[in-house]
Amino acid sequence: MNVVSKYNFLSHYKWGEDCDGWNLVDEETISVKQEKMPPGSSEKIHYHNKAQQFFYILNGVAEIEMEGKLFQLNMGEGLNIKAGIKHRIFNSGQEDLEFILCSTPSTVNDRVNC
Repeated sequence: MNVVSKYNFLSHYKWGEDCDGWNLVDEETISVKQEKMPPGSSEKIHYHNKAQQFFYILNGVAEIEMEGKLFQLNMGEGLNIKAGIKHRIFNSGQEDLEFILCSTPSTVNDRVNC
């Protein structure tokens, strides 16, 4: 058993528009990531057939589009997205957006871009 953090993680990855991610837990049944999005960055609308996801905001303001509806999440707020729901997260703020992303089961090979 190991203590994990953004500074003691399983692996680091880059995604999207110069976004960073850190795998904290990476198992078939669950994944936990910490991600950082610079101002003006976004991801593409997509959904997962099996995985549900929970976004928890650590810093900044997130905008999450879910099935055409827009949700704004501030620091200390979270949103659960069920499997099959089309969604994307973006950062239209002036500061970095940092959040925890929990997926169950893991989203490996379970992402469909729209």
